[in-house]
Amino acid sequence: MLFTRRLMLVFVLLLASLAITTALAAQESEPPHWTYEGEEGPDHWGELDAAYEMCALGLEQSPIDLTDAEAFDLVGVQTNYQPSALTIFNNGHTVQVNYDAGSTLVVNGVTYELAQFHFHTPSEHMIDGVAFPMEVHFVHRSADGDLAVIGVMLVEGEADNEAFAPVFAALPSEAGDPSTIAGVTIDASAMLPAEQLFYTYRGSLTTPPCYEGVRWIVMTTPVELSAAQIEAFHALFELNARPVQLINERDLLVDSVPGN
Repeated sequence: MLFTRRLMLVFVLLLASLAITTALAAQESEPPHWTYEGEEGPDHWGELDAAYEMCALGLEQSPIDLTDAEAFDLVGVQTNYQPSALTIFNNGHTVQVNYDAGSTLVVNGVTYELAQFHFHTPSEHMIDGVAFPMEVHFVHRSADGDLAVIGVMLVEGEADNEAFAPVFAALPSEAGDPSTIAGVTIDASAMLPAEQLFYTYRGSLTTPPCYEGVRWIVMTTPVELSAAQIEAFHALFELNARPVQLINERDLLVDSVPGN
């Protein structure tokens, strides 16, 4: 009887130990919480975790003020975007739309696949010191894992933007998992400006862990949304933009010839 009680006690202790270990592992696997204001805001991202130190130490950080760019006849970016189902979610920091496989961007002979797009307010990049109401980032990944991001400034116009309309009609008010909206498709090609002159520079993710090595392509021409569409996003996020970072020794180029 005594042996049985001791065996049961050992079993209980083992279960308790396993539960504690599992809980600690879960805590360790969760990324540190970060925000856009206060003690967990952009000024402190590099202090929150060793994995975020690039946010403080990096010399090629994004966004930047796109000013004093050197004009070049750049090779144009080539997009081959196909329609996609609308798979959308609120991740607590922005609204993100995951894009179906098969849509590509070619930059300097390297092919990247469009993975997702998401929104910031106000715009993260500035142009000659001017911020815009919103900015959308189209995030692409190459077969080697390199990133290229197209940024498009969003400004207020008179009418709803029909290309973005399905997205703004389905904005999730609460954070949660991705959800595919039945019977709804979107087309990223219709979300880009007609004139596709652009700035380009080497930068980083604009959110922790702020990894560098990202090829940024920011369109010089904004795209219009309606006041109602902008307000619908503001109702969810009043501020989700990292302040501009120092350009340091980087080259900032702007395309000088449309249609290349």
